[in-house]
Amino acid sequence: MRPLRADATRNRELLLAAAEAEFTERGSAASVADIARRAGVAKGTVFRHFPTKEDLIASIVGGHVAALINEARRQLNSPDSGAALLEFLTVAADQRRQHDLTFLQSVSEGDSRVTELRDELLACVDLLVAAARQEGTVRDDVTGADVFLLMCAPIHVVDNLADPPPDLWRRYLALIFDGLRPQGAHPLPQPAPSIP
Repeated sequence: MRPLRADATRNRELLLAAAEAEFTERGSAASVADIARRAGVAKGTVFRHFPTKEDLIASIVGGHVAALINEARRQLNSPDSGAALLEFLTVAADQRRQHDLTFLQSVSEGDSRVTELRDELLACVDLLVAAARQEGTVRDDVTGADVFLLMCAPIHVVDNLADPPPDLWRRYLALIFDGLRPQGAHPLPQPAPSIP
């Protein structure tokens, strides 16, 4: 695959930013025409980069997952595995707070590129959790799948309030992380799930 020219790269970035803004404002009802208008490009330019609306959605979701993969890899180099896992969870929750595109994730669920990225992210989270377990920072019965499923929990909790303070999610992240620690832990009632 040939690299994109500078103007094509710029148009692609404009389209992704415009699409994300449109989807955030209008949900899945956002149209390709509105996205093109917001990006300041012709509708045909959208289809040159993204043959379908689903391709565009998958690119947005994939971009966010790729950013989390990069963060997880960066944290794998940390000498303090517990602090690295907490920092990763903080970045993941903050990304979700800034870009709540949950409805797009369900639309892109069957996309093979998104699935591949999700699997890569899960593998990175497994490594972060294994390092923290080995260090004794998290309990022995916590798995990467557990942590993967908890990544967005602090934001989901706060979404139940009408007008939460901006950083209230950090309180719930601290509660979650304390629950991962081995001190005072009780046996978990169910085995960890496997993520297909």
